[in-house]
Amino acid sequence: MTRVFRIFGVILAILLAWQTLIWLAQMPRFILPGPVAVISTLWTSRLLIAQNALVTATEVGIGLVLGAAAGFASALLLVASPLARSVLRPMLVFSQAVPVFALAPILTLWFGYGIWSKVAMALLIIYFPVTSAFFDALMRTPRGWLELARVMGAAPGRVLWRIRVPAAMPGFASGLRLAAVYAPIGAIIGEWVGASRGLGYLMLLANGRAKTDLMFASLLVLVALTFVLHAAVDAVCRRVWEG
Repeated sequence: MTRVFRIFGVILAILLAWQTLIWLAQMPRFILPGPVAVISTLWTSRLLIAQNALVTATEVGIGLVLGAAAGFASALLLVASPLARSVLRPMLVFSQAVPVFALAPILTLWFGYGIWSKVAMALLIIYFPVTSAFFDALMRTPRGWLELARVMGAAPGRVLWRIRVPAAMPGFASGLRLAAVYAPIGAIIGEWVGASRGLGYLMLLANGRAKTDLMFASLLVLVALTFVLHAAVDAVCRRVWEG
């Protein structure tokens, strides 16, 4: 409870400092609206923002599930097959050298302006952290456990599923926590490049009409969405894999 009060106090202090700056500098609303104006817009445009937030949340949710599944399967493949490890690991590193933002127009061309190009962006942006975190955890299985399994004559597949995977689930959980933060970034980038719905689209629309308060309100909802998603993923990981 003390932590909650501390966080609330910090947020309140930031809002007061922000509003005070607006009053003292007499800053135009289209350059930097005060928190009062942003909260007012958040309320008056709640239906519009909620509709677009639902689209972004759907894109992020699907992208998170598909990206986590792809990362999980890829890490298993890398551990199980030395050939796949020698071929795919350089490709994974190379994929991170390509700016994700540069891929967004290509994905929009391939998948269209619907949600799937944004899902693909979210998937791409979380694929590497999930794969890397889970693969590293799989490779750090205690050597004594593996030696015991070898002495007892356990098959490689059984060792993988019964020893390596359970021991590596905390690492997979770490990758999921990172993915929960990164996935909204991928969806928003996709919406900026080409979309007709979503918070990213709404921010671009507001920017074109100099409705800075609507931009800030959309950004505030996006931040809240990311916090909720991260908290939900963290709670599931703690309950399922970390006790």
